[in-house]
Amino acid sequence: MQEPMRAIVVMGVSGCGKSSVASALAQHIGARMIEGDAYHPPQNVQKMQAGIPLTDADRQGWLEQLAAELARTVAAHELAVLACSALKRRYRDLLRTAVPELGFVFLQLSPAAATERVKHRSSHFMPATLVESQFRDLEPPTDEPLVLTVDACEPLHVVVERAQAWWRTTSAPGART
Repeated sequence: MQEPMRAIVVMGVSGCGKSSVASALAQHIGARMIEGDAYHPPQNVQKMQAGIPLTDADRQGWLEQLAAELARTVAAHELAVLACSALKRRYRDLLRTAVPELGFVFLQLSPAAATERVKHRSSHFMPATLVESQFRDLEPPTDEPLVLTVDACEPLHVVVERAQAWWRTTSAPGART
């Protein structure tokens, strides 16, 4: 019998609504919300503010920190919901090493929709000019375990309801045997 899903990553490109969905989902399922952006080192934030895309090397330490935070949360017998771009399969696999039964909610949207959303954000360090680089790096999580793909343009409450229902179904005893 599989272990229940104790942690979920809400993932996707900048502007897809990761933070909003993760916060609302965490509240609905009684989980600890982990904001991935809060863990970026200052040099990563400075690069992004300057319009310079992050490299795999830039993201490595950040992802390791997020993996450790997920593992600590689950070890403390808490549920966790992490807002993190997790753009590439190897990034998601690194997170899975920390929490093997890790679920992913992939917030999918078009480059035009992402760019439009990021243009209208005033309180974030990621400029709209970097959206294109996010789509270049994106490896959609098709054919990966424990993934729910959701249209990020749906209303927030619809996305959260779908994610919550998926989590409940997937985490039920015997659901993935």
